[in-house]
Amino acid sequence: MTSPDTRAQADARPPDPPDAATATAVVPLHRNRDFLLLWGGSAVSLLGSTATTIAYPLLVLAITGSPFAAGLAGFVALLPALLLPLPAGALVDRWPRRRLMIWCDALRALGAATIAVASALDVLGLPLVLAVGFAEGALTVFHGLAAHAAVPNVVPPVQLSLALSRNEARGRAAVMLGTPLGGALFGLGRAVPFLADALTYLVSLTGLLFIRKEFEAERSDRTGGMGEQVREGLRWLWRQPFLRTSTLLVAGSNLMFRALFLVAVVLATDVGTSSTGVGLMVGFAGAGGVLGSLAAPWFARRVGLGALVIGANWAWAVLMAVIALSRDPFTLAAAYAAMWFVGPLWNVALGSYQLSITPDRLRGRVLAAMSTLSNGALPIGSLLGGLLLDSAGARTAALALAGWMVLIAGAASVARSVRATPGPPAR
Repeated sequence: MTSPDTRAQADARPPDPPDAATATAVVPLHRNRDFLLLWGGSAVSLLGSTATTIAYPLLVLAITGSPFAAGLAGFVALLPALLLPLPAGALVDRWPRRRLMIWCDALRALGAATIAVASALDVLGLPLVLAVGFAEGALTVFHGLAAHAAVPNVVPPVQLSLALSRNEARGRAAVMLGTPLGGALFGLGRAVPFLADALTYLVSLTGLLFIRKEFEAERSDRTGGMGEQVREGLRWLWRQPFLRTSTLLVAGSNLMFRALFLVAVVLATDVGTSSTGVGLMVGFAGAGGVLGSLAAPWFARRVGLGALVIGANWAWAVLMAVIALSRDPFTLAAAYAAMWFVGPLWNVALGSYQLSITPDRLRGRVLAAMSTLSNGALPIGSLLGGLLLDSAGARTAALALAGWMVLIAGAASVARSVRATPGPPAR
């Protein structure tokens, strides 16, 4: 009988690289019908849901006139991302993933349509907005985990990095385009962005119905309750030194990035940037993120994973210092965009490695565990940014964040588990 430790080591062994004959038989990603349906449907629905992130506070302000109520609506919508990933990951590994995603899209479409109809009939109140926002956030957690865990079952191993880079570009482009789209649609009518959101979910649902491949490997009967299944995913992650360390590094850098957004906006205004210029700076940064996503497979093929993690953290530390010392809007915008360019290089390489070594039966739970640990720093970073600005001013706050990133980069450099990671995979 295989011991648990031996089994964990076997589970963590990366798959053998495909031979030349197999590689030549692989269908190009742009002709992979199932991946295109999955990617395209998610791109459309992500654009719609991103548009409503700006429409929701505008709607609450319109019906209540209370900034606190608008903030409460945003908090309630984000709350499931903090509370639900671990149980959701266990269920993603238990239930059929494609069927789960279809139900999520159907229910999210119903919720968005409910907001649109109630708004059009002028019967919309804050309780309904909060309830739908929380439900949509919860369904998005399930949908996102299932979609990410499904990628290795839709594309061959040699295309995993490329597929994840396309997903990363999709997400960053949605943020770049969806926010101004939401404002424009809201200007046409309060119900319009939510009606559009409902239609985008139906587009995603339709694409899922036409996908032929299953989103999971054949599963054996599960034993143990929900708590034991969640702990199994956490134990597996803890036994992978590189993934464990890199997840903690992501949490540290996420804390800085969440605080940086507010600090960068204040710094930009301090150096004479108009409100339009601030919007352009954020859009320019989003474009940097898209370019980084497209460049990520090239870096993944040529740079070892450990070197990429260490290099990304030091690049962020240097760029953060440039932002802190910048005296003109152009230097500030360029450094901010460069930080967004670097992020996908690490995200795609780390995501490819994690999906390639994680057994299919554990993918949802491991993704959920990593998400919970890394994203738990986001609300803390947001609070930290406000506190630093209030107590020390924008310039000092930026220098403090630069010092924090130096500590994170130093920790990555001395961590044996990071330096011992494998080099670029064979192609």
